[in-house]
Amino acid sequence: MNKSRHVLVVGGGAAGMTAAVSAKRLGADVTILEKNPRVGKKILATGNGRCNYTNINTDINYYHGNNPKFAYSVLSNFTVEDTIRFFEKLGIQHKVEDLGKVFPMSDQASSILDVFLYELNELGVNTICDSFVKDIAREKNGFAIKLENGKEYRGDRVIIAAGGKALPSSGSDGSGYDLAKKLGHSVTDIFPALVQIMLEGSLFRRIEGVKFVGAAEIIHNNNSVAKDKGDILFANYGVSGPPILQISRKAGELLNEGKEAYLKITIIDMMPKEELRRIIKKRFQTGSKKPVDFSLVGLINKRLIPVVLKEAGINEHKRPSAGLSAREQEKIIDILTDWRFRIRGTKGWTSAQVTAGGVDTGEIDQSTMESKLVKGLYYAGEIMDIDGQCGGFNLQWAWSSGFIAGRNAAL
Repeated sequence: MNKSRHVLVVGGGAAGMTAAVSAKRLGADVTILEKNPRVGKKILATGNGRCNYTNINTDINYYHGNNPKFAYSVLSNFTVEDTIRFFEKLGIQHKVEDLGKVFPMSDQASSILDVFLYELNELGVNTICDSFVKDIAREKNGFAIKLENGKEYRGDRVIIAAGGKALPSSGSDGSGYDLAKKLGHSVTDIFPALVQIMLEGSLFRRIEGVKFVGAAEIIHNNNSVAKDKGDILFANYGVSGPPILQISRKAGELLNEGKEAYLKITIIDMMPKEELRRIIKKRFQTGSKKPVDFSLVGLINKRLIPVVLKEAGINEHKRPSAGLSAREQEKIIDILTDWRFRIRGTKGWTSAQVTAGGVDTGEIDQSTMESKLVKGLYYAGEIMDIDGQCGGFNLQWAWSSGFIAGRNAAL
């Protein structure tokens, strides 16, 4: 262990702060260079302000990228259990909620940042904010970093933990990719992930704000390529809600490749189609004098009824239910179980929770996070071509990759 080794960390987010703590504990001198007026800004926005900081079900299958298996070694070397212990030592008492989501018992994301700030101060990590890194150069005896304000810093090792482009209000602007490219690294196509989906059609303003529990699927070439279920919300641009965010990456990936993608929505997902057919038939028979639209009250959200009927080709909503043909009934059933829309895009970086794509992981050593191209250069967090699903998986990637990068940079 070299106590005089100086580690420069570019970025004071989740991965950068973890890397700094990890390196400092092993005796390195550590300096964080953060372009925001303060570190950890993005942490405060996670988990709706509660910070879902990991997930007990963390598994490689929750991660994406050109080579998602890259994450396996990283997540194995600093596990969920290690993460929970790490934060407990800092003062965070944890609790586990639905789907394995782990939160601080305080229900405050600020608690995570508070204990980090305390630890960085106690360890003596030099944190320099309002420091936008403009250039990183490899020198004979280490690295030279130039800031936009003209200041320069030199160190033995550099960890780039500059984040991606998602949620630019937190300071994420993609500048880390330019630094990586200048150092010879490849950056894959990047696009927003964990984001709302925009759909073609003019009906959405009529049902904006309608929420239901159902299923959503991404369809490409008539094949289902991503699916999730839960609370789905119609918006004036298309759809939102946890299931939509989970499957949005696949939509973005297809569109980024110039391919067509469709969204299949199942409004009534809790029963087989045959059972729904029986219920629909019975409702129209027993309430034969009721208007068609009123016959669906109590089955689906009232605001959906006129839109569903119109989509099914039924324009006379007030005619008696007895007058509906079997074919018309079947069209209603089809809309309720398989309503399809062409995807015209996803919402942008300001709405996205994470960046898909990034620095090519084939150019990074998965056991140390060190660059295979530039000795002494390390990567941590979202800047790499690894992204996880909702539920604490992306923060776990930040902690794991940051801890390993810091540990190896200090050695």
